[in-house]
Amino acid sequence: MDVKKRKSCILYAVGTIALAALDQLAKYLAASRLKGNQPVVLIEDVFQLRYLENQGAGFGLLQGKWLWFVIVTAILLAFMAAVYFRMPMEKKYRWLRMVITVLTAGAIGNLIDRLRYNYVIDFFYFEWIDFPIFNVADIYVSCGVAALMLLILFYYKDAELEALWPFRKKKP
Repeated sequence: MDVKKRKSCILYAVGTIALAALDQLAKYLAASRLKGNQPVVLIEDVFQLRYLENQGAGFGLLQGKWLWFVIVTAILLAFMAAVYFRMPMEKKYRWLRMVITVLTAGAIGNLIDRLRYNYVIDFFYFEWIDFPIFNVADIYVSCGVAALMLLILFYYKDAELEALWPFRKKKP
């Protein structure tokens, strides 16, 4: 592995760990300050902090499917790592490397909760639109997926992305 690739992999690991740690800190604070207490209203009828133990996915889907979440997350983490390590160290791929780091951190943040508690700690609630309660890792995943879609649609060409596919042999 060349020096540039090694530095990039270290940044991937450090960035992922830092972002996942930030998610875990936010969840720790939410659990220690909000659990068993009334919601903290930040903007009346708009936004509040409210503790929730979510055994499903976003919007309450797949409640209690703990093993399914763990398996799917492990597969997605392996896939993202394979794409990341296959990526050329060209400047053009910097945005994609950042997006994969954010997505990985979000997946790991919620995976840690599932493995520790069998549920995910959620605490952000937009009362104004009655949006499902979510957490920092969910923000990473949502923003990461949105950024990935924009990159795929408007920034990268098909051939540039196809070369990253981990199940395809690299050309010599």
